[in-house]
Amino acid sequence: MANRAEEGKNIPNPEPLKVIIADTQSIYRVGIRKIFALEDDMRVVAQAESLGQTLAAAEKYQADVILFEAAITPNPAEAISEILKRSPNSKIIVALVENDEDDTVDLLRRGVKGIVSRSISPDLLVRSVRKVAGGEMWLDNQGVNWVIEAYRSQAAQLTTRPPKSRLSDKELLIISCVSQGMRNKEIAKEINTTEQVIKNYLRKIYDKLGVSDRLELALYCIHHQLLKGVPAAIAPLATTDKTSEPPAQQKAG
Repeated sequence: MANRAEEGKNIPNPEPLKVIIADTQSIYRVGIRKIFALEDDMRVVAQAESLGQTLAAAEKYQADVILFEAAITPNPAEAISEILKRSPNSKIIVALVENDEDDTVDLLRRGVKGIVSRSISPDLLVRSVRKVAGGEMWLDNQGVNWVIEAYRSQAAQLTTRPPKSRLSDKELLIISCVSQGMRNKEIAKEINTTEQVIKNYLRKIYDKLGVSDRLELALYCIHHQLLKGVPAAIAPLATTDKTSEPPAQQKAG
């Protein structure tokens, strides 16, 4: 019995959740930090007032949860992707002044695990952090309905005829490269252009096919056999792009 008691004393307490607060307003950061300080299972490891500070803190501390104000950057969806590159195991909760259907769906597709209002009550905020840290999603009822409708719309698009005729040869070539796992830099080198041009093409392709990212694009291609018979059709294009310079310029290079 004595040995069991001693063993029980040696069991370490769970580590508190590491939280980063990223917000443009210092009064909000201070207030939230005081709220979390009252909780034994939470510890604020960093505060950030800009996207640059957020990225640096995410990489340094590898926090369990990052409470991120959407207004900290003009493009929060892109910022989420950058944060997760630096801290892939962090769970991100985005605080919005006003909830929007398109923003909600886009943020969730980028990897956000929770969306809250900036006017959320302290007890609900604490609860949302615990739930998200535990692997659950946190959305209000309206957000849940938007997500359901988005997936219904996506399912409907997958059953319709693919707009293959609306895709140019170069777009099909880029899709083919993406389906082979090539990154933008590699695709740009393959067709003799820049990464920014590839990004622009991908945005147009996503809009035409009604997908949001490379994974959805790959699934769409598989479902519709979008690239069936395409390689032979686009091979001349790839060759032309690589040899488009006049012979004198090629020799000079």
